[in-house]
Amino acid sequence: MPELVLGPLLRHVDAAAATVWVETSEPCTVRVRAGDACSEERTFTVHGHHYALIDVGVESPVAYEVELDDRRGWPADGLPPSVIRPLTRLDRLIFGSCRTSVPHEEPYVRTHGPDVLRAYGLRLMESPDERPDLILLLGDQVYADELTPDMKQFIAGRRDDGPEEVVDFEEYAELYRQAWSDPPVRWLLATVPSLMIFDDHDVRDDWNTSKAWREQMAEVPWWERRIVSALGSYYVYQHLGNLPPADRAADPVLAALRAGDGDEALDAFARRADREPDSVRWSYHRDLDGTRLIVLDSRSARVLEPGRRRMLDPGEWDWFDKHATGDFEHLLVGSSLPILLPAGIHHVESWNEAVCDGIWGRRAARLGERIRQFLDLEHWGAFRRSFEDLARVVLEVASGRRGRPPATVLLLSGDVHYSYMASVRRRGGGRVHQIVCSPIRNPLSRTLRFANIVASFGLAGVLGGVLARAGGLPRPPLRWRISKGPWFPNMMTAIDLAPGEAAVTWFTDTGDQDAVRIRPEPPAAPR
Repeated sequence: MPELVLGPLLRHVDAAAATVWVETSEPCTVRVRAGDACSEERTFTVHGHHYALIDVGVESPVAYEVELDDRRGWPADGLPPSVIRPLTRLDRLIFGSCRTSVPHEEPYVRTHGPDVLRAYGLRLMESPDERPDLILLLGDQVYADELTPDMKQFIAGRRDDGPEEVVDFEEYAELYRQAWSDPPVRWLLATVPSLMIFDDHDVRDDWNTSKAWREQMAEVPWWERRIVSALGSYYVYQHLGNLPPADRAADPVLAALRAGDGDEALDAFARRADREPDSVRWSYHRDLDGTRLIVLDSRSARVLEPGRRRMLDPGEWDWFDKHATGDFEHLLVGSSLPILLPAGIHHVESWNEAVCDGIWGRRAARLGERIRQFLDLEHWGAFRRSFEDLARVVLEVASGRRGRPPATVLLLSGDVHYSYMASVRRRGGGRVHQIVCSPIRNPLSRTLRFANIVASFGLAGVLGGVLARAGGLPRPPLRWRISKGPWFPNMMTAIDLAPGEAAVTWFTDTGDQDAVRIRPEPPAAPR
């Protein structure tokens, strides 16, 4: 008798339909009932696991049920109904990143803090009127290289060799199951539409830091199996739900999975995606009334050749350049990695890239590469040409050179395990801010918090400019400052969008940390 292993997850929702994703224990027919609407799909199988994505029509808010071979699987006992609401405009977006799935009990709460995603699910159960339109998870949804005790036990029960890390699809499937099975989290993801993008820990720490990093990992015996399983499982568990129904219908990989060619088709796709990153575009965008949301792949799409490093390959960049326009009330750009770091750290990363590229010779380049990997110097500043290109595009949008300027241009990111807002220093037109929210649950120790404050906001601020000048680097095309934060607790962030303005609220499991209202400044008076 089939049962729900994971899900349902409410993924792509628009004005007319909603996509429900499930994993089941056996092959079966999955049926979704939403009021008078009813849709069904047969599961497809990958590496012994069974999945379905069902598109069901919606015209107004309606509770839905999931049936597996005519037996009800959702809603679960003890949980409120899950209600689908048609999504036509984006008034409230919740986002965050970096969530480990250790148990919600002592001593793990003491070491990892409270799970803010779980706490938010409990909060919405009590106050459903606060429900946002969308949840955006900006990377490290799972930690494949920093395992929980339960995950270590699972791996020990099936193999006695290899690393104490996830290696194959079966282990990734268990990793996702553990991450999304807690009842409040499960209910939240079944009730609020979600969008996702990976970061390094979904694959492995420092994934695609540099060409040297890839060459080192290629020598590891289990790495080929790991990267194929990482990208294949990401495709199934995260990527497919980001796509609208029309894109999924045209996807040849999904067609092959549904035709019964699951293992070979998915593995071949994932292997090609790793070896030829320009063969797949993980980035995507959503237009919701007056808001455009662009979510960038800042991990897999990198060009890593020294001297020509890019955060996005040419095809991915052309796609972004085409979609980064005005004529929207708000433009939101999501990247797992912050675009605007504390300025000193930005300059240090750009200087390190120049050293790795050989400005001070081969010996210094080898040392620079070791520093790059040891200190994780691989954000947008460490791909300086991409940073400068993106900064110019953002300024063009904000100044009205790509259509009517938006009221706000908000860059949304995570990764760094502290939260803050950086504001671009400019007058007139749209307002440009970097909003960072990290972690949902994986805080830095007090020692590392202090070290980050000193490095990011103290020492680096002094050294960054000196090193940038010593390396002969040009000034960035924009200037910015940290205008809110930093904060180090586990938290998530709410973005409330309204005509002409936006409000940003950082919150923990117990309440709001801080909030700010963003309004565009009036254009400068002519001289």
